[in-house]
Amino acid sequence: MQNEKQLVSKVLVLDEDRTHADSLKAFCEECALIGIRPQQGGTANVMAILKSNVDLGGILLYENYGGQAATGLQLAREIHARRPELPIFLRRDSVSSVAGFAEKDAAMFRCAYTLADLQQLRATLDSSIFSRIYPNDLVRGITEMTRASLATLFRNCEVDVETPYLVKDRIIYGEVFTLVAIESNWCRGYMMLQAAEEAVLGLLRREPGKGEENITFRDLNSVLGEATNLIWGSFKNRYAGQLENKDATQLTQVPIIINHQRRYISFGSEDAQLCLKYTLRQKDCPDALPVPIFQRFVFNLNWSPDEFKENPSVESLVDSGELELF
Repeated sequence: MQNEKQLVSKVLVLDEDRTHADSLKAFCEECALIGIRPQQGGTANVMAILKSNVDLGGILLYENYGGQAATGLQLAREIHARRPELPIFLRRDSVSSVAGFAEKDAAMFRCAYTLADLQQLRATLDSSIFSRIYPNDLVRGITEMTRASLATLFRNCEVDVETPYLVKDRIIYGEVFTLVAIESNWCRGYMMLQAAEEAVLGLLRREPGKGEENITFRDLNSVLGEATNLIWGSFKNRYAGQLENKDATQLTQVPIIINHQRRYISFGSEDAQLCLKYTLRQKDCPDALPVPIFQRFVFNLNWSPDEFKENPSVESLVDSGELELF
């Protein structure tokens, strides 16, 4: 799985049984999952994590989490009520099914499994989180063009990127995000950049030739908007090719729903989103806090990776004889 996609996904592990911790951790590593767990147990701490900006692909929940029978079921109800987009995978002691649950409770879980047989969990993870194949060349190219665009606009910063990963949640990070439509013959959807306003404003105010008193949120909007345009322009030149002429009435559209109070955005798709985290670090101030910028791709309107190909560069056309230098 991991070698094919070179992608990972974060899962919240709500399982306090130390006896099986090593085997569960090994399974996560095999399945390209990054397991994270609360430092302190209890429903309040779990819900606090879910209210934060932690972006997740799913939740691994033990039916007796909290030390008592049925406590896991009650916690699942609260999780599902707050974050219904997150798939919950339930570990049980004796049966690999939701037998004995009420119909409404059973519907909350993507699957139930035991540690004696993890094949069902593996198959469900594939269909729930890793159901889409993202070509390695595409993911690598996105990171290259995004890093180059951010480095151009934040000249006083080094730009690092973490391992790309998949998320199932719909949480918006920070106070400001940009949104641009992505269209080609093989994909249609959206790209987002998300960031915390004050953190990025701090970087802009320390850019060479810019005074702190002259930088406002409007400058931040302009820079992130320009970054979005640069990335989309590079994406279009490298991957989109010549768009086919299609009747606009034949193009599918779905409503985009945004809830500002809950920092929630939905594109009407259950598929996992491709997420990349870029970290900006000031070159002349190593003690300054790093500033993250999150990038998400939502190919919710069309996704045909078999038709993906990189547009030929001028150099390759010269080498093939299709062009010659003047």
